[in-house]
Amino acid sequence: MATAISPLAPAGPPQMPAIDGVRLATAAAGIRYPGRTDVMLALFEPGTTVAGVFTRSKCPSAPVEWCRARIKPGRAIALVVNSGNANAFTGKHGRVAAKLTADLTAKAVHCKPGEIFLASTGVIGEPLDARKFAGVMAGLAQSAHGGNWLDAARAIMTTDTFPKLATATARLGKTPITINGFAKGAGMIAPDMATMLAFVFTDAPIAAPVLQALLREGVTDTFNAVTIDGDTSTSDTLLAFASGAAAARGAPRIAKRSDPRLKGFRAAFLKVLANLAEQVARDGEGARKLVEIVVEGATSKASARRIALSIANSPLVKTAI
Repeated sequence: MATAISPLAPAGPPQMPAIDGVRLATAAAGIRYPGRTDVMLALFEPGTTVAGVFTRSKCPSAPVEWCRARIKPGRAIALVVNSGNANAFTGKHGRVAAKLTADLTAKAVHCKPGEIFLASTGVIGEPLDARKFAGVMAGLAQSAHGGNWLDAARAIMTTDTFPKLATATARLGKTPITINGFAKGAGMIAPDMATMLAFVFTDAPIAAPVLQALLREGVTDTFNAVTIDGDTSTSDTLLAFASGAAAARGAPRIAKRSDPRLKGFRAAFLKVLANLAEQVARDGEGARKLVEIVVEGATSKASARRIALSIANSPLVKTAI
């Protein structure tokens, strides 16, 4: 039986333009349900930079551990995301499954396993049979193309009732830049992100440390300001990828976060994060209301945030609303 779409859902997904240097593909690997699309592969041109922020849970999933251990060099060739199984609370088996997923992907796309990033969402505590990726990975690598955004967003859904996508444009120097993103999440969204996966892509030529700074700055008032049920999770992953392909069209390479040419890009980047974060809130499990709390007159941003969250997380306030 199909899940009813949230009454807070947007009218429909936006038109998502292609991004040079980014290709996507989806497949049904049978991770949990036969015949259901449940794996997404994103492929990037060499030179793509990556940044990420992750759950604060003391018990992170195996894919979160994998990404944290490989984020520092700031280079990426592929991203693999599966739904149906979160590969969390799976111990040594989970780490072995993550490595096998990366190894299978690296073989299919001809790169090093350390250049592969992973994310998983779905049931917690059950072993992930990563051998199932072997049957689809070569086909994913061959079929990846630039216009597969809606299918990619649908492939990572679990209890979500609608796919969550956002896009924005900006200029870097005189060159137009595109920023696309998609996310999943519908519950356990606290204290900072939670059962949420989000991925943002751009053709801007931005150094990894700058991209990391933009991402950490951007989540504060977007994903880290959303709360639904007050519970946290093991799998939060937000990754940003910059292919740098716009450099061929004259976009300047950004190596410092203080570069004034980043102003327009920063605003567009934040817009995409904010849009995706609000869509996650709109799809909260059982949600029928979307509430924005505005605090005025606070002595600091930190105190305003504390006040807002104390209201937002109050069961009494939620019941009243």
